[in-house]
Amino acid sequence: MAVNLSKGQKISLDKGLTRVLIGLGWDTNRYSGSADFDLDASAFMLGANGRVRRDEDFIFYGNLSSQDGGVQHTGDSRSGGSSGDDEVLLIDFSKIPADVQKIAITVTIYEAEERRQNFGQVSNAYVRLAKRTSDDDMEGVEQLRYNLGEDFSVETGLVFCELYREGSSWKFSAVGSGYAGGLYALCKSYGVNV
Repeated sequence: MAVNLSKGQKISLDKGLTRVLIGLGWDTNRYSGSADFDLDASAFMLGANGRVRRDEDFIFYGNLSSQDGGVQHTGDSRSGGSSGDDEVLLIDFSKIPADVQKIAITVTIYEAEERRQNFGQVSNAYVRLAKRTSDDDMEGVEQLRYNLGEDFSVETGLVFCELYREGSSWKFSAVGSGYAGGLYALCKSYGVNV
């Protein structure tokens, strides 16, 4: 049975857990604008200083795989709205280089300012971590889930969660932290040249 986490909670991952699926999902509320919502999941592979080692450590719809193959994005869903996960990241901890201390999982709204959209118009957002049983397993066995609250009124980017090393183990942290400025602000914060 999956463990449900609250904002700020941290949990150690099973030491035998090597391949995981990070599923992210959301719904959009009705709003007065005419543009569709396009939410985008990303992963930032961070060193001990909290910044990417190089720009290629930023995994998103324009760079679907880390150089080591440890983090893979399965592709951009431009509409979301389906049941289940809207976007998926695959992580193989055995391939993550030792100098990567943290993987931040984020979601941003594409062209949020131009479309006058923010996370106050998004509901039922969640992130789930599932154990993959094979390379073909795109559903996984859910281990934990974090349902984000709807208390983001102006933010256009969110850090949903972080996976981080503690010694030889990995932990999951339910972050739920918002950013104004969307993807650009997140990239600057994590040291990606934009």
